[in-house]
Amino acid sequence: MKVILLEDVKALGKAGEIVNVSDGYARNLILPKKLGVEATPKNLNDLKLKKANEEKVAQENLDAAKAMAADLEGKEVVLTLKVGENGRSFGSISSKEISEAVAEQLKMDIDKKKIQLSSPIKNLGIVKVPVRLHPKVTADLSVRVAEEA
Repeated sequence: MKVILLEDVKALGKAGEIVNVSDGYARNLILPKKLGVEATPKNLNDLKLKKANEEKVAQENLDAAKAMAADLEGKEVVLTLKVGENGRSFGSISSKEISEAVAEQLKMDIDKKKIQLSSPIKNLGIVKVPVRLHPKVTADLSVRVAEEA
């Protein structure tokens, strides 16, 4: 019997796949536990429409991320850092502070988890910070660290 899996089933397949299983396995395990449905023409068409919709949504998300990356390129965020004698900094700038500054200065909402800082910023000057907007899209944001007055 052909079955469309609704959830991942160990050693059988992932959700959305069409698998061929024995009739007893389908009747006694897959169908009662709602792990899959029988592969009727109606269910196959529903699966095809669902996959097409998911592809469309994924493409829209990718396009939105590319547009946001284009907006971020060339933009600069200014943050201040308290500095003592000999240029030694007190504290550091984290991805959370960068995210808040982007929201305040550029009016853009970027999650702090998307900002890829290898370590907190402790130096004055301009730092290019990669921002991962989508698995396929990464933009560079300029962060200017100035001395606090």
